[in-house]
Amino acid sequence: MTLDRKLLMERSVPGRRALQIPNSDVPLQPMPSLDLLREDLELPELSQPEVVRYFTRLSQLNYSVDTNFYPLGSCTMKYNPKINDQVASIPGMAALHPLAPTKSSQGALNLLYRLQGYLTEITGMAGVSLAPIAGAHAELSGVLMIRAFHEERGDHHKRTMLIPDSAHGTNPASAAMAGFQVASIPSDARGNMDLASLKSAVGRDLAGLMLTLPSTLGLFETDILEICKTVHEAGGLVYGDGANMNALLGQTKLGALGFDVVHLNLHKTFSTPHGGGGPGAGPVCAVEKLMPYLPAPVVIEAQDGAGYSLGRPKNSIGKVGAFHGNFGVLVRAYAYIRALGGAGLRAVSEDAVLNANYLLARLKGTYDLAYDRLCMHEVVISARRQKNYGVKGLDIAKRLLDYGFHAPTMYFPLIVDEALMIEPTETESKETLDSFIEALLTIDQEAEKNPELLQHAPHTTPVSRMDEARAARKPDLRWNGGGVD
Repeated sequence: MTLDRKLLMERSVPGRRALQIPNSDVPLQPMPSLDLLREDLELPELSQPEVVRYFTRLSQLNYSVDTNFYPLGSCTMKYNPKINDQVASIPGMAALHPLAPTKSSQGALNLLYRLQGYLTEITGMAGVSLAPIAGAHAELSGVLMIRAFHEERGDHHKRTMLIPDSAHGTNPASAAMAGFQVASIPSDARGNMDLASLKSAVGRDLAGLMLTLPSTLGLFETDILEICKTVHEAGGLVYGDGANMNALLGQTKLGALGFDVVHLNLHKTFSTPHGGGGPGAGPVCAVEKLMPYLPAPVVIEAQDGAGYSLGRPKNSIGKVGAFHGNFGVLVRAYAYIRALGGAGLRAVSEDAVLNANYLLARLKGTYDLAYDRLCMHEVVISARRQKNYGVKGLDIAKRLLDYGFHAPTMYFPLIVDEALMIEPTETESKETLDSFIEALLTIDQEAEKNPELLQHAPHTTPVSRMDEARAARKPDLRWNGGGVD
């Protein structure tokens, strides 16, 4: 189907108006100097129905998790139950001013206090701060806590942070921003952290290790207990990137595995899929010895149980943002946890892992596997075989758009050649997954028989494939009166 490609200016007809401005009932004021007017700025002239139809059509072209499958690996773009939005939009929640006195905010503080308790129970940690407003924000908070812990003990020489080569890119960035020297630990032949390399890297200057579990390869670190033990024996702390907690809910607790501080992406694991840059929430959880360093504020309950207030931990790294975190996302996470309960949260991880392994089993043999073993909540496949036909992972991702699917994450993790990272989440049906799988299998056949079809995909979207080199060198767009250049 050929989509309507007419732009707003092409619909313009001189003299048409979308509204009628009434006569002014205030004295006329002097106009600005004419040299401030832009002669080259053409504004469209349309009737009101044309304006409404144009923007309504644009909204219908938007792709969202409410319209179709969003297989972005590492992003957990799952369905967000609408009741969570309804709870967050209750006037007492949505209209509460962040600087309202605690005596008039007891309901909200009660909710936050309960959420703190739920997250400590889920992670097996001792305390939590809800202040960070994104995963990377929480990472920085966590490593700042590690730095403060060492410095309070006079261990100023502990300045090395170890990070696996399969880590999220924000991990080394967060460590560097906190003043640490970053050292990379390679993966072994099975996709785990190479234990021998880790043991040779630990030393007197070790501050800690940042580790994502499951890893960005979608795999569980089978040596996790030994990894944490090795770091602890060297005097370091273990930071857990909990961005992939969707795979572990109800199955294990990070605190029991040896992690000292972890963060959770509530906007991924607990129902508010992120897109367009937000919204996010990244609570940071800590074992008892690190609780004094949590960012402020934390919600505390009065000893007599008479109410709640905002407090500052003894050795807190301070405030990491304005107010008390992204309250709307915290409310949604609270509603999600309360609605599912313990058994429901466990079912989340069971279904997420089942769906990912179903994709793995169906695609194995047609696409190469990054590592041929059971995965967790996401599977990383490779287009290495299709590359022999002149088709890259990018071409496959672009062709998926023609089949009505959003592309998966491409070329990540960086250590996998032609990587396509797919996370089906627990909210997708078998029928949806089958349709997605059939599209990938068909695309493989197209790659062999007609690679040029993929090399120029997509063919049915409103915007065709960009000139990537030009887009990178000349990213600025402007209206030239007859099109966009």
